Amino acid sequence: MPELPDIAAYLTALESRIVGRPLQHVRIASPFLLRTVQPPLASVEGRTVRELRRIGKRIAIGVDGGLWLVLHLMIAGRLHWRPVGAKLGGRQNLAAFDFPQGSLVLTEAGAKRRASLHVVEGEEALRDLDPGGIDVFASDLAAFRAAMTAENRTLKRALTDPRILSGIGNAYSDEILHAAQLSPIQHTQKLTPEEWERLFAATRATLTQWMDRFQKDAAARFPEKVTAFRPEMAVHGRFGQPCPRCGEKIQRIRYADNETNYCAQCQTGGKVLADRSLSRLLGSDWPRTLDELEALKRK
Repeated sequence: MPELPDIAAYLTALESRIVGRPLQHVRIASPFLLRTVQPPLASVEGRTVRELRRIGKRIAIGVDGGLWLVLHLMIAGRLHWRPVGAKLGGRQNLAAFDFPQGSLVLTEAGAKRRASLHVVEGEEALRDLDPGGIDVFASDLAAFRAAMTAENRTLKRALTDPRILSGIGNAYSDEILHAAQLSPIQHTQKLTPEEWERLFAATRATLTQWMDRFQKDAAARFPEKVTAFRPEMAVHGRFGQPCPRCGEKIQRIRYADNETNYCAQCQTGGKVLADRSLSRLLGSDWPRTLDELEALKRK
């Protein structure tokens, strides 16, 4: 699932391509994509794009008149920049947003249709789509700690809960916890002051590192190969491979369709956590599907 660094890269690439330009036409190939009926989709056509925003893991495109198109790519949704009038043949092509100089095409791999498009009017309607998590770059350590300890959750769950933090998912939570040298199953209300400082610094540094890398690339070319698995990552998706810090093999905890990667030597004092009881422990603190996690909203 595209997370904060990936969404930031998309926004960088879209800024120079669509802001200040008219959205001429929206073509929908999948009836499951559009989740709203009012305002009608046709009402955005012919209006100029004025603003782009990130709302958690969503991309919001603001046009004249206070209307917004809000895209949630979910697990397998991706954006592509294509020539003007790009065709929408094939099962993976869900929608095209046509501009004078090109078409923004939304695709989704696989048979399940999780990606969504909302058309809303006004700031209040836009806020209704925000799960409520804080922005780590607009918060200090005290606010970060307060958000993370509002409920006693495992660190893995707290980092990825969209009601707690904005834009972090499975991949970057693994990277953050490895950088902070903390266990994914440690509970938020059990951390020491020093561990909180380490976690806060690691969260910001990890996200900044990947955002800087992706945005630099996006300024040169549209990000066509967005993936949660990158060879430069320290632990995520690297089960059985050597930890870049200590050389020990990366371990994993599996629960339902989810997987957490970690280094036992660096994060758990050498203790391997990937047994059935600990998988159940983490699973009890984690929705069984990413869909359930993404559906969470602050009440």
